[in-house]
Order: sequence, then C-alpha cells, then structure tokens
Amino acid sequence: MTKANKGMSVFTMTMLTVAAVLSLRNLPTQADFGYSIIFYITAAAICFFVPSALISAELASGWPEDGGVYLWVKQAFGPKWGFVAIFMQWVENLPWFPMVLTFVAAALAYAFDMPGLSDNKYFVFGAIIVTLWLSTWLNFHGIKLSAFLSSSGALFGTVIPGILIILLAIWYFSAGNAPVIRFSPGKLVPALDNFGQLVLLTNMMVALSGMEMSGVHVTEMRNPARQFPKAIFIATGLVIVLSILGALAIALVIPEKNIGLAAGVCQAFDKMFTLFHLNWLTPVVSILLAYGALTMVVTWVLGPSKGMLEVAKEGYLPKYWQQRNRSGMPTRILILQGALSSLLATAVLFMPTINGAFILMAALTAQLYMIMYLLMFAAVIKLRYSQPDKPRPYRIPGGRTGIWIVGGIALLTALAAILVGFIPTADVRAKGAEASFLYIAFLLFGMAFFVTLPLLCYHFYLKKDERKEKAAAPPAR
Repeated sequence: MTKANKGMSVFTMTMLTVAAVLSLRNLPTQADFGYSIIFYITAAAICFFVPSALISAELASGWPEDGGVYLWVKQAFGPKWGFVAIFMQWVENLPWFPMVLTFVAAALAYAFDMPGLSDNKYFVFGAIIVTLWLSTWLNFHGIKLSAFLSSSGALFGTVIPGILIILLAIWYFSAGNAPVIRFSPGKLVPALDNFGQLVLLTNMMVALSGMEMSGVHVTEMRNPARQFPKAIFIATGLVIVLSILGALAIALVIPEKNIGLAAGVCQAFDKMFTLFHLNWLTPVVSILLAYGALTMVVTWVLGPSKGMLEVAKEGYLPKYWQQRNRSGMPTRILILQGALSSLLATAVLFMPTINGAFILMAALTAQLYMIMYLLMFAAVIKLRYSQPDKPRPYRIPGGRTGIWIVGGIALLTALAAILVGFIPTADVRAKGAEASFLYIAFLLFGMAFFVTLPLLCYHFYLKKDERKEKAAAPPAR
C-alpha cells in the first residue's frame, strides 16, 4: 500500500481500539460489585490498562511496520520469542470468539422478542457458527471494510449504548428515585482478603486488555508515529469512563444481581426501559449491541492473523500459510482460525449450561494472553537499552526510570494475573479437591502445549534451514 492510499484517521483508529477492548457484555458482572467497581477498574487501569496503552504507543511509534506484537518482541528478543508472542495472541482468540458470539446470539434473541432463545443450545450454537464465518468472510474484503465495520460497531454498538445506559440512570435519579444500593465510603474499597477478590481484580485486568492489537494496523495511517499514540490515549479515556459509569448505572438502578452471563446487558437495558415504559427500544438497542459485539469479533479476527502472516512471510511457518487474496488478506490463516473456533464452539452442545461451557476456556484464554503481555512488557524495557537511539515520536516519560516504573508495574501485574489465574473459581472449589486439581492441571497442560507449539515450529524451521545450507555448501575436498 502506498502512502497515498493510506487514510485511516485518528477517529477510526480510536474506534477500532475501543472495539478491540471494550465490551458492554461485562457491565452486569461488574455491576454486581457496586461502588467497589470504581476501585477495581481504577486499580486495573493504573496497574495494567494504562501501562499497556503507554507501552503500545511507544512501541508502535518506534516500529510502525506490519507485525504488531510479533515485530516488537522480535526486535527485543529475536524471532523465536516474537513468534511465541503473536501465537499467544492468535490462539487465545480461538475460544474467545465463541464466548463473545454467545452474547451476539443472546442479543439477537432479545431483538426478536424471544429472550428464551438465549438459553437454547442449538440456537446459540447456530448463531455462533453463522456469525463467526460471517466475521471471517467480511475480513476477506480488505482492511477498509474491516476498519469501517470495527469503527462503526464501536460507535453505534458500544459507545452510544454505553452512554445511553448512563443517561437512563441519570434520568432515573432525576425523577426522584433512590439508588438501590446505599453509598458509604467503606464500600469504595473492598477487603482484598480472599481468593474471590483477587480473582475479580485479575478478571478486571483481562477485561481491559487488547490495547496492543490495533498496533498491527499502524501502517494504514498517514502519520502513524504521531496519530497512533493520540488514538490510543483517547480510546483509553473512553474505555475507563464507560466501564466505570456503565457498571455503576446498572448497579444503582437494577436490584437483581443474578443477571445471566450471556444476555446480561440486554436484560439490564430491558429492565431500565421497562421502568420508563420504553420497552419498544429493547429490540433496537439489542440489535445495536449485537452489531457492536459482532464487529468486535471482526476486529480480532483480522488483527492477530496479520501478525501470523508476518511470521509466515519470514519463513517460520510453511509457505502454504503465506497465501493472500487480491485484497491482501491472509485467507488461509483466517479459514484455519474459523475452523478451530467452530470446533471449540461445539462445547455449547455438550456442557450442562451455556455459561459453564466456556469457564475453563476463558481461564486458559486469560493465561495465554498474559504470557504475550509478559513478552511485550519485557520488550519495551529491553529496547530502551538495545536500541536507545531508535526514533520514537512517543516515549514513555522519565527516561529509563520511567520505562522501568511503567514496564515493571505492567510486568508484575501480568505475572500476578497468571499466578492468580490458577486459583479455581468458587464453583469449581465447591465440587471438591479433585475438581480443583483437574482445573489447575488443565491450565498447566494447556499453557505448556500452546507455548511449545510455536517453539517446535521455530525448531523445525532452523533444522530445515541447516539442511538447505548443507545442501548448498560445496563438497569437501
């Protein structure tokens, strides 16, 4: 793509980043914790979200070429660990796609005024498969369409509904209604004295992850070194404000705590509209929410796959995976991704509940993602020493002290998230020691398996390269 063809604006990149990070489906779960959600999201923002935004901005401004995380980690630690990093980002999406598309299915059920369908396994599975392959097919048509869908979905399916639920809460209180939970200063800071609170804090960090993904699109901007950091900072503010105020809006207005995981935010809107006799808006907003979640998947379907394409182009994957269509999209990688996610989606049909189908996969997803973050956070520190003179239009302030503070906090947070991630959920612990052991064993095996795969690919590449060099070498005299 020539520079003349580049035209992704700051607004589009901001919305694309919001689409990658913010999901309103998390709001009802966060709302269950009342005023303490301010503490959790603020702590997650300080320890993880803001540092990852600052680090992504510096790395993308210094290395604004295709590849994203793969390129950044490769510059610091070589192609082997760059491969591991982008593979972690790519593979963690495989179970994540069905989880998000479960919400799309639930939103569509509300849009057609048939909320009971959100608990029907066959409807949910069918909706997942159709929307997953629709998201894959849409990405075959080039970055312009993908960027338009992501930015419009973030605006109409995430930002506007997020603002709407906040305005509904303000309307509720302005009419003289009292909040369903009373405020007291002590409710702002929870007692972090049990596993459940630590797990929740970790979940907040995972829920606010994804800032780095938009880095693979920086070459689509006219002036990525300056425009990308600006987009990152605007997106950061939007995500934090909408997350805190949106969760509080639900917590203060809706008394029920047991809102379903899949259809939670649709239920929240439906209950709020009922309060104001605006039930006719439920299908409208449900369609917007479905569109927002769908375009979030569209964003993630392409992002890591572009990074994997760079790995393939450099020869660390078989030449077969270098295939691109006329729009430059890595079609074979996208098809493989869709096929694997479809296979994982069959868990919906065999697990006792739809929510339970993804508990283990969600835990493994978080662990794999944190491995990628460990490498990325370590890379930004290493590059300040190994390539100190590399131009970086945006630098984390404070010199080496600043980079150690920001990168160090992020590193420790990601490491803590991995360790806490091994704590079985309350439901698993309630089933006894054997269930807890199997939970931990599944995570350990899954992490070992998925980290080993890219290392084996890289090892085979080196062996193949050595055989080529021997074959090309002149015979010994």
